[in-house]
Amino acid sequence: MELSCCIWALSEPETVAHQQLKDLGFTAFDIRPSLLRSDEANASRKSLGFDLCCIALTHERPEGAKIDTDDADRVKLALDHVKGGLDHAASLGLQWSYVVPEPPGDEHTPQRYAEHYAAIAEHGKSHGIKVCIEHFPGTAFPTVSSTLDFIASTGHDNLYLLFDIGHAQMANEDPRAELTAAGDRLGYVHLDDNDGVGDLHLGLTDGIQTEDSLASLFQVLSDVGYEGPVSLEMKDDLPDPLDAINRSQQLVRRISEIL
Repeated sequence: MELSCCIWALSEPETVAHQQLKDLGFTAFDIRPSLLRSDEANASRKSLGFDLCCIALTHERPEGAKIDTDDADRVKLALDHVKGGLDHAASLGLQWSYVVPEPPGDEHTPQRYAEHYAAIAEHGKSHGIKVCIEHFPGTAFPTVSSTLDFIASTGHDNLYLLFDIGHAQMANEDPRAELTAAGDRLGYVHLDDNDGVGDLHLGLTDGIQTEDSLASLFQVLSDVGYEGPVSLEMKDDLPDPLDAINRSQQLVRRISEIL
């Protein structure tokens, strides 16, 4: 199981952030659409031997871009941004991507998502990139179960679940039950912590998590046969994001050695 890191937690220039992660022992990281666009950044990443795992497709979306609307111009803006991110990911050799749903809409929300997420999934499929949906409290898909129900209803073979342990904590969902239900639709995993209420993206065990609960999560991932990466997703507004990432990766590696 490869350990990755969402590099946007580090606000330093890209080349500096690459070296910081390398110094901590990382061999892979995740990106936003704006990253690795320059020759300098790509040369830095390649020289340090990093793998790239996942791209956050809906991050940095243009003002006015929206999936859940009948405004065709706003939808096009959103889809162009996401598909452009997939094209960028394909040029870099990434295998995973994810989208974050918008706040709840109206009675037409399910149909809009079914149409537009299917188009995104198809574009990803043409590049050999899995498209995952991140369950997120306060959005159209607030829980793992609602996300899985939507994925099943679309029937598209390139839509997957991105499981975020912090979001599961906020929704009071049981990882064993939800990940077992996900089956082969489990596409990617985010690791972070919070107070059970806010989406704080703290370092692991800095909130309500314990080493035991994390060990239990990794045991479940093993039991369900998950073989993809797990990625640390800290926030750049933490007092010391690099320290949170470092402590978190040390904990993950220690737990992985025990299991």
